[in-house]
Amino acid sequence: MLAPNLQSDERSETEIIDEAILTRRSVRAFLPKPVDDYLIRDILDLGSRAPSGTNMQPWKAYVVQGEVKAKIADAILGSGIRAEKIEWEEYRYYPDKFFEPYLTRRRTVGYALYNALGIQRREVERMRAQHDRNFVFFDAPVGIIFTIDRRLNQGSWLDHGMMLQTVMIAARARGLHTCPQAAFAPYHKEIRPILGIPDEEVVVCGMALGYEDTSKPENNFRTEREQLDNWVTFVK
Repeated sequence: MLAPNLQSDERSETEIIDEAILTRRSVRAFLPKPVDDYLIRDILDLGSRAPSGTNMQPWKAYVVQGEVKAKIADAILGSGIRAEKIEWEEYRYYPDKFFEPYLTRRRTVGYALYNALGIQRREVERMRAQHDRNFVFFDAPVGIIFTIDRRLNQGSWLDHGMMLQTVMIAARARGLHTCPQAAFAPYHKEIRPILGIPDEEVVVCGMALGYEDTSKPENNFRTEREQLDNWVTFVK
């Protein structure tokens, strides 16, 4: 089922797919409206069509809702470990020290988000409170924790990323929004016992899934992308 603004017999397949890609973004406030189980299954089933080397399909997902989702939030927020202090034991998402042009890009998106929320640069507690909203999946009715077998190598992680993107595009085509959340990864010790995640699986990320709350200011800002010529070289 396509989102209402994507439904049209007069539109080409290219236009429909392009709009799903272009309207995909990280939504940070969701409505309490539930998501039908058949839609969740449909989206994840489509995600499994992502390419993977020798069809290994190196991904697993734990879908959480209701009380279980709340238990994850309580375990993380009650751990007493601040996000800026926790150790990334399983893998490192970011470099130890940021450098250009990545430092500027990171700061730009952070300032834009906090500006949309009216948070000033020195309002550390408000920044922390906003970051903590990750752990309630930004109030989305559905959370997903994605894992990968730790014995696999970098190629399988690339495949896992392609699956995540496929899931997010499939969600957009159905009128839903998502937010991929690496913030869950370093809290794997809090998450494992709740979901029964075995030691051989690495928690890659979480993902919020639901319907966007368009009234919230954090959903009003948009990120920019570099001009093509700044990162592509055509060699003939």
